[in-house]
Amino acid sequence: MTILDKIIAHKRREVAERQSLVPLKKLEQSLYMEARPLSLRHYLLRDDLSGIIAEFKRKSPSKGVINAYAPVERTTLGYMQAGASALSVLTDTEFFGGKNEDLTTARRYNFCPILRKDFVVEEYQIIEAKSIGADAVLLIAAVLSGEQVLRLGRLAKSLGMEVLLEIHNEAELTDTLHPDAVSLVGVNNRNLHDFAVSLDTSGELARQIPDEYVKVTESGLNSAADIKNLREVGYRGFLMGEAFMRHARPEQACAALVQQL
Repeated sequence: MTILDKIIAHKRREVAERQSLVPLKKLEQSLYMEARPLSLRHYLLRDDLSGIIAEFKRKSPSKGVINAYAPVERTTLGYMQAGASALSVLTDTEFFGGKNEDLTTARRYNFCPILRKDFVVEEYQIIEAKSIGADAVLLIAAVLSGEQVLRLGRLAKSLGMEVLLEIHNEAELTDTLHPDAVSLVGVNNRNLHDFAVSLDTSGELARQIPDEYVKVTESGLNSAADIKNLREVGYRGFLMGEAFMRHARPEQACAALVQQL
């Protein structure tokens, strides 16, 4: 069993437990259910912003603890003041050290699109994402069928949220890309099975993604040169977490990179 298999198996158990503790009717009472989400797509296409989706992440299965002490409030607000276009917040607890409250805290302090980064396998998680203040959700093609992407994506869109579809190869793109369910396509440069990273993955897949989708590159980005090179092949979104979070003050690392851009 791969680490991805372990994550998904645990996530299904976790979601089942949460559904029993916090039913849908409770989620639907959240004030955020009536809020109009901000468009991640629009913010990434703005020429006055960097295109960076700055991520708040405490740990990962591949790197272990990255930054256990950075406060959500200061870090996310600092990211946006530094010139990031949007935020990504990990809400998985078991493997990434996140929690739903992290995203809600970021929502209170920031007026910008916020992506909920998690392993979505059930409709419940889509509604939960809206209830905690998310504007967009991540759907991972490696763990979902085309029918599941369509169903989950349509539900997200019905709530006003956008979907970032994460792919790792051309087959995933072909099997799961639905225009009425997906707004953005993210290429993860990290192989989820062995965690090897190569920016060549984004370079190779850029030509395969239809132009009507905003292209996002994820994982392994460390420098302004990486961003500039991938801009040249069509990417408008650059999801960066570890490059910032491994610093004591992640927001300062983000500001320094934006200055180089």
